[in-house]
Amino acid sequence: MVGILSVFLAISAILVISWGWRAFNWVWLKPKKTEKYLREQGIKGYSYKFMYGSTKEMVKTTKEGRSKPMELSHQIVPRVMPYVNATVEKFGKVSFMWFGPTPRLTITDPDMIKDILSNKFGHFGKSKLTPVGRLLVTGLVSYEGQQWVKHRRLINPAFHLEKLKMMLPAFHISCTEIVNKWKKLVSTESCELDVWPDIQNLTADVISRTAFGSSYEEGRRIFQLQTEQAELLKQAFQSIHIPGHRFLPTKRNRRMKEIHRIVRTLLRDIVNKREKAMKTGDEVQNDDLLGLLMESSLKEIKDNGNSKNVGLSIDEVIEECKLFYFAGQETTSTLLVWTMIVLSMHPDWQEKAREEVLQVFGNRSPDFDGLNHLKIVSMILHEVLRLYPSVTMVVRATYKTMKLGEVVLPPGVQIAMPLLLLHHDHELWGKDAEEFNPDRFSEGVSKATKNQVSYFPFGWGPRICIGQNFALMEAKMAIALILQNFSFELSSTYVHAPFTVITLQPQYGAQLILHKV
Repeated sequence: MVGILSVFLAISAILVISWGWRAFNWVWLKPKKTEKYLREQGIKGYSYKFMYGSTKEMVKTTKEGRSKPMELSHQIVPRVMPYVNATVEKFGKVSFMWFGPTPRLTITDPDMIKDILSNKFGHFGKSKLTPVGRLLVTGLVSYEGQQWVKHRRLINPAFHLEKLKMMLPAFHISCTEIVNKWKKLVSTESCELDVWPDIQNLTADVISRTAFGSSYEEGRRIFQLQTEQAELLKQAFQSIHIPGHRFLPTKRNRRMKEIHRIVRTLLRDIVNKREKAMKTGDEVQNDDLLGLLMESSLKEIKDNGNSKNVGLSIDEVIEECKLFYFAGQETTSTLLVWTMIVLSMHPDWQEKAREEVLQVFGNRSPDFDGLNHLKIVSMILHEVLRLYPSVTMVVRATYKTMKLGEVVLPPGVQIAMPLLLLHHDHELWGKDAEEFNPDRFSEGVSKATKNQVSYFPFGWGPRICIGQNFALMEAKMAIALILQNFSFELSSTYVHAPFTVITLQPQYGAQLILHKV
């Protein structure tokens, strides 16, 4: 008995020592070794601090930035990304900070960014989602290698321009409902209104109709839950990371897991109903994103005789539906709200855009061909995306030793490309980089960027956002209908305070004064 106890204690001691050594290596030895390696190559950055790295300073400067509004200008970088901006100013366009014990290399050099984003299956992979992040969304955006190839191939058909034409009526219905609501509010000549909640509801409406069609009401319920999940995730990101915290039965952790279960159950029911109807030959609506995705998947399975690794499982379809919701709603809503705010700040461009819309459509409903001929509106949307991109940073990671330019990076390094900084860079865009000037896009994006990777609001390269055309078409439809019916200006109660956790949003809303046209 004593011998067994001795063996047990010896094994336990070995396990504790082994675990302790691995933990010590993770939180101290490996980061310090990586820091030395980067410095030997001439890369500058902050010294590593035990366990937290740069996280405390990052959280502190972010909270300080959000604690007060800014002047009414487009010089938003110091408020939105204070720590990253300070790092680049202090250490240069290639510098490093620490996301906990993980080194994060910040890169604002267009040539290096081109090399990173053009690497289709290389080892500049997507930075892995945290377990908490996966509760909100996974799908195409998080996949790598052959899994990404398969999902991209099956999802592509749903976003062809011909399919977008079929979705235009859904765009129009949702946009018209908001316009009619505003018309009732502007019962006299003008009305003050925070347009931000209505714009969020508009884009949620659009994604619910275009994703689920006949299951629209069920779709709205899912959106409401996903919105709550995104808010809880924002709160989690704003907290200093404590290893293992996600396992604690806190109120927030319990609610996030509960929402994850409910959303999956609701989506599973919708998918199962659609799949059953399609297999039995019942008449179903297949011109929505769910129908197009399932049709593409079933066709591949049929063509390949149920071979391994073809088609999508129910779980995979569910995750892609969740991604439709998050990406489709968040990005378009922020583009629309900043467009209205910026056009309120620049009434001359608002008038130019309205003249173009009235010249193309008059009082008619916008159609597909007409929307594609809105040159001034397109220039304005690109310039808004430059100044106020929905996503302010793209992150990749190394999974083996990689050479990037003259720099050799070990595995386990995050690579952060703060596109907000690139979009506002005076060296890349000129002295007026932080001014609203849609004319810079008058001859297209390539001419405006001088063929550099200095503008990528939807990403760049093989992994460019698959929903880019969807988002821009929806935005054009909404802006065209709004301009046909209203002029608008900033209210005296509007507070300019862009802030971001997941997407770039107006912290205190978007209070505008609407006037009937």
